[in-house]
Parts: sequence; structure tokens; C-alpha cells
Amino acid sequence: MARFIGRENVRKRLEPLESGPGRTTYADGAVRIETADKTISVRPPFGLAHARTYESVELAPLFEELARDHVVAALLVRLGGYAVGVFEGERLVASKAGTRFVKGRHKKGGSSASRFRRRREEQERGLIEAAAETAQRVLEPHRARIEHVALGGDRAAAARACEQLPWLAEKQLPRFFTVPEPRQRELERLPYELYAAEVSEERR
Repeated sequence: MARFIGRENVRKRLEPLESGPGRTTYADGAVRIETADKTISVRPPFGLAHARTYESVELAPLFEELARDHVVAALLVRLGGYAVGVFEGERLVASKAGTRFVKGRHKKGGSSASRFRRRREEQERGLIEAAAETAQRVLEPHRARIEHVALGGDRAAAARACEQLPWLAEKQLPRFFTVPEPRQRELERLPYELYAAEVSEERR
């Protein structure tokens, strides 16, 4: 099963294999490392352009990619709150978080349920609009430099906010970052996950 592992931990884990016997294949944005007793696949979070096969364990191209810093925008949205940030490498250089009350779901039927549903839908729209407006204010000054966009929180809520800023979707990372609450502290913890590589290992 694949796991996401921080870039420094990936390096520490694989360094002992460097230049040893085996086979290394770089292709399709990932690297496959085959040794006598196991096969390890690593997919860096921002891709891997290098493409080549080596008849030994050659990890320099992987390590170079893992060490590379990027400018990444983050938009975390969940019913009840949102957080927006810009990272230069692992440093948070701009951010804003906010909350918006959204009622829980109504369990009874009848006209009261219809009123409740309409009110909840209005609150949801207000939250999404606030998240999108905040994203516009925080991200626009950095737009020309932003290479990637990380979406997180709740998939449906984040997607609705992203729809209002189409350029975010164009740079969206494949991985979705699930967070319990979109708060400033979650933004500050995000760099480890942003730079974590997807690693899977199979024993022979």
C-alpha cells in the first residue's frame, strides 16, 4: 500500500541503497527501484521529469527533485471555515483564515425542513463566496509566480470555491489534502504534506 512520506525521510530511507546493485527506472513522473529483495516506487509530489533506466541504484535525480522548492498556493475549505495561503518552499509568506457558521442538517420533515434547507444553502453559498473572495485577495499578488495549487478540507466545498477562480483548477495538484478544520494552524502544518512523496514497497 502506498504511503505519503516527508521528503527528508524519503532521502534518509533510500540513501543506503545509493550506487548499490539493482535497477532504477525513471518514467511517467516516478522512479522504480528494484533490488535483490524488494521493489520501491516513489512519486514526488510535483512530478519528476527525468526519464532513464540505470542498471544500478541511481537516486541523484530523485533526490534533486525532492529537494527542489516550489511556490504553492493552498485553499482549504470546509463548511464552517476556510484558510488560504502561499508557500515559498516550506515558508508560509501570505495567509488568511476565516469562519462562517453553517447549520447542521435537519432531521425532521415538513415546511420547517424546507425553510431550514434554504437557510443552510444560503449559509453554504456565503461561505463559498467568502472563501473565493479571500483566495482572490491573498493569491492574486502572487499569481504569476504560483506553480501549483493544493486544495483541501472538504472536496465538494473546495471544488465549489475553486470554480470561482478557474486558474486555480489549472494548477491543481492531484492529491487532495483532507484537514479536520481549515485554520491557520493547519496551513502552518501543511508543508510536510505538500512535500511528501508517495512511496510503495513490495518485498520479493
